Amino acid sequence: MVPEFRNEPLTDFSRPAEREAFAAALAGARAERGREWPLVIDGQPVWTAAWIDSHDPCEKDQLVGRVARASRAEADRALDAAERAAHDWARLPAAARAGVLLRAAALLRRRKHDFSATMVYEIGKTWPEADADTAEAIDFLEFYAREACRLAAEQPLTRVAGTDNELVYLPLGVGVVIPPWNFPLAIACGMAAAPIAAGNTVILKPASLTPVVAAKLVDLLHEAGLSPGVVSFLPGSGGEVGEYLVAHPRIRFVSFTGSREVGCRIYELAAKVQPGQRWLKRVVAEMGGKDPIVVDESADLDEAAAGVVASAYSFQGQKCSACSRLIAVQSVYRAVTERVIERARALRVGAAADPASQVAALASADQFAKVQGYVEIGRQEGHLALGGRPGDPQGYYLEPTVFCDVPPSARIFREEIFGPVLACTSALDFEEAIRLANDSDYGLTGSVYARDPGRLAYARRELHVGNLYINRKCTGALVGVEPFGGFGMSGTSAKAGGRDYLPLFTQAKAISERLA
Repeated sequence: MVPEFRNEPLTDFSRPAEREAFAAALAGARAERGREWPLVIDGQPVWTAAWIDSHDPCEKDQLVGRVARASRAEADRALDAAERAAHDWARLPAAARAGVLLRAAALLRRRKHDFSATMVYEIGKTWPEADADTAEAIDFLEFYAREACRLAAEQPLTRVAGTDNELVYLPLGVGVVIPPWNFPLAIACGMAAAPIAAGNTVILKPASLTPVVAAKLVDLLHEAGLSPGVVSFLPGSGGEVGEYLVAHPRIRFVSFTGSREVGCRIYELAAKVQPGQRWLKRVVAEMGGKDPIVVDESADLDEAAAGVVASAYSFQGQKCSACSRLIAVQSVYRAVTERVIERARALRVGAAADPASQVAALASADQFAKVQGYVEIGRQEGHLALGGRPGDPQGYYLEPTVFCDVPPSARIFREEIFGPVLACTSALDFEEAIRLANDSDYGLTGSVYARDPGRLAYARRELHVGNLYINRKCTGALVGVEPFGGFGMSGTSAKAGGRDYLPLFTQAKAISERLA
């Protein structure tokens, strides 16, 4: 009997034993720098003549590791392997598939610091951010294992005399999974675990910035007993490998998390029925946000400022759920922005491996250039109240940045920046603040800080986001607690970590038999 799902506890780094264990894991990850990783197709390593190099953004000249780069030839091999494995995996009892995920969760739990340490170096996650990423990966494995068993159980139906009827959920087939670099373990794990729990086989094309932790994840899944071919590990370029698989007539579904631009391109490619294709592909996409925090005059302004800073600058603002817009009613606008600036100025910027660091480096040279570009745009659109300057040139560091008095028409108020940049504006009253919050192409997360019950009721009804938080930060959704996914250009409204997610990778079959 599998016990009821419980979220994985976060590590308490105030305990000396935990700090020592994590420091040891960092030393191990450092010693492993430069290791080479193969593709994995049909459960076997595959080496190619090309590489994807992964570098530490906090020490940009340091190689973390390198993985083999796939071409279309390897994509075809992975597709063949996934199709061969699909029949037997789909017919395996759900409890057996769930068992693989539960064993993987147990292995990951024992090695959580090792995986977290890899992310510290590969993508610049601070200790708490890396630990939370690994904990969420464990949660996805545990939660989706239970969901597979729930969907395989007898489903409630209306009964009619003289008829025996049932509803069963069948896997779709072979899919491609394209995760992002910002949660390189948790989201990659969840995006792969859900479809395989439902009986599908997948080709995992990891983000090119974070292929090493993805390689370790695939190794762990096979160690847990995953059948060969159920998950193929296929690092490669989006243009050569990603688009090829998305458009391929033998692919049944696409699961994507990343930018709006790429997500829309995938949606378009997948929608076109190719010669020989016998289905309409299903696309599950999460494409980012421009997330607001609204503060009214009844709020605790210190709590609000703490929530804004935590939401805007954790992991350098590189979260689709990050707060990038602060909207405060006029009467408290100056007071709350002053508190935000004071707290943001106190954040400690430094290498992710340093336990004292609260803000580390941006993910890459391209990401750094993009965010710097928005800082320059912001200088023309609002008042630069804090930051905006690069840090230690050894890495891609940028100071926590606050722009005040930003007009709602400004680009930094409307476009996703994906960096430590906050745009602040005032509203005449609470209703206008909600209107400004809703005036966006996106609708992923949002927070409201207020103590007036009427205001909170209005926000619950009118603020158009997939994840609304009341008097708390707008990041950190928990698996099983706060199913995650938004509206509009934030994606297809899939709710990862919730009961609605696994059925996206199935097709329901109703069976009715007349009784004699």
